Amino acid sequence: MQPIAISMLTICGIEELPAQSARKVSHVLSLLDPDLPELESFAAYGAHERVTLRFHDIITPQDGRVHPTDAHVAEILDFGASLRETALKRQEGHLLVHCHMGISRSTAAMLSLMAQVHADESEDALFARLREIRPQAWPNSVMIGFADTQLKRGGRLTAALSRHYAHQLEAQPRYRQWMADLGRGAEVAMAG
Repeated sequence: MQPIAISMLTICGIEELPAQSARKVSHVLSLLDPDLPELESFAAYGAHERVTLRFHDIITPQDGRVHPTDAHVAEILDFGASLRETALKRQEGHLLVHCHMGISRSTAAMLSLMAQVHADESEDALFARLREIRPQAWPNSVMIGFADTQLKRGGRLTAALSRHYAHQLEAQPRYRQWMADLGRGAEVAMAG
């Protein structure tokens, strides 16, 4: 992500956060469940900027749960814009995006940020880069849909997401049942 002077990109889950503390993280985007207490892991980190958004990792509205919204994705893209605005103040940086497991919300957010910065890069290339960063990536389809609209990608991000899901189901067949058990069968169906 050279245009925003971020030389390292990391995606992880909560359990992996302590291991990241020694890696000179400069920026953190935390995507957490609304009822989760503040994380203590960041006390061990050096100085860094952190934005926290709270919503559940769901793709259909459910009573008592906070569904991802276009406003959440707008906040993620605002975070990306702020990275670009402050780029001249740093030579490099380390962006860490995390959610509970580092599989869905965080990978959707990172893909959105990469698509924002690399507007001319093909959607399939962006998903390939995402898999390099986080091989187990299964981005939240609702978030990708909002990013597609907000970044004016004309449905191409969503189409590439379907191909990404097909790739992931081939690479990790256990995802088919796991995602179905999590109420994400619609995403499995997107893979064709």
